[in-house]
Amino acid sequence: MRQAAAVLFLFALLFSACSKKETARLEAFSPEAFAYQLGDSSEVDATTRVKGFEQKEENGMFTATLSYDIDIVTPKGDTVKSIISKVVDKSQKEKMTDTPLEVQLDLDSTYVKGNYKIIFRIKDALSNQTAVSSADFTVDE
Repeated sequence: MRQAAAVLFLFALLFSACSKKETARLEAFSPEAFAYQLGDSSEVDATTRVKGFEQKEENGMFTATLSYDIDIVTPKGDTVKSIISKVVDKSQKEKMTDTPLEVQLDLDSTYVKGNYKIIFRIKDALSNQTAVSSADFTVDE
């Protein structure tokens, strides 16, 4: 009787371990950023890719909502928080494996020449998971 109970317990444990759905983890990867001069200011173009976000399927469409804030770290090490904040709704007919997030911003003449860092702080609206991605760029005169 004890052996049967032990075997039953092990079988139940194995079944429950195998049946658990693995939760994807939000991840940001492949960040890129560059700046170019526009007269007295610089334009910064930056992108990062995101995967592991939750998606809803409805009427044959997969949808996801991602929000992100952009921070800039100056050559002096100061951080300008949430210089841009965006919410994007992604939708397509097939489940998405990853998606790009892109941003364009102008840095006026108060942003001096030097090495900067752009930081993407990303949140998945469905899972409430967060991820961070960053890339360096240079502002030249």
